[in-house]
Amino acid sequence: MKQKIKDFALGMGVDDVGFASVSDYNSPRSPQIDSIMPGAKSIIVLAYRELSTCESPNMRIAMNGRMDVMEFSKSCSYKLARFIEKELNRKAMTVGVSYPMAMEQETGGAVGELSLRHAAVAAGLGVIGRHNLVIHPELGTRVIFTAVICDLELASDPPVTAELCIDCDICVEACPAGALDEEGFTNVNKCLGRSQPWGIGGSIRFWSKFVDGTPEQQKQMFIDPHYWRLYQAQLIGFQYNCFNCMSSCPVGQKK
Repeated sequence: MKQKIKDFALGMGVDDVGFASVSDYNSPRSPQIDSIMPGAKSIIVLAYRELSTCESPNMRIAMNGRMDVMEFSKSCSYKLARFIEKELNRKAMTVGVSYPMAMEQETGGAVGELSLRHAAVAAGLGVIGRHNLVIHPELGTRVIFTAVICDLELASDPPVTAELCIDCDICVEACPAGALDEEGFTNVNKCLGRSQPWGIGGSIRFWSKFVDGTPEQQKQMFIDPHYWRLYQAQLIGFQYNCFNCMSSCPVGQKK
């Protein structure tokens, strides 16, 4: 059964596939899987290589590459879930990259309904590196994941036991926000403040300043590029303005 599912996913162009039993998945902050899908037994994790556009100094081009991967991944996740429901006659639900997620004060908008990092590790697709991202044995750090939760009984793939992180600290030094200074911890507030300047924090700051401004100041704020970027982000979703932790990691980079 696992091979049949894997062959289907790889046939769509997915770079790798891993399987995790729900009992082997553990995320310290995300909700229990039963709250997502009662009766869920397995998580199928799909891996996609991030394009070299993450290296571009033009963040619009870099983000466009990420959006391309995300769009492709949505299609693959849906097709696999549809395959499981239609061909295997079992229930399946998709989990996409990054969003939508619970936008609440308790989570800070930074906790996924399912932690794709922890799911990928449980599915034998990599290990967590110094940058707190998953390092895949072949794709390195330049990889993103989606998942399909289903009620098929599938055993977990063997975990990756190799020490893939080379402890070079390049990612730590490359982080402009200092979000990785404490080993084993990512300071999300520092990271998001730098990597998503047009996210909810930027929006709150803009409108807080706007309501206190004079009519002339408000007019100037509307023609400021910052507002235009906020507007664009509201249309297309979260936009990253930094890929340093991913692009600087030497593990798995193309030569």
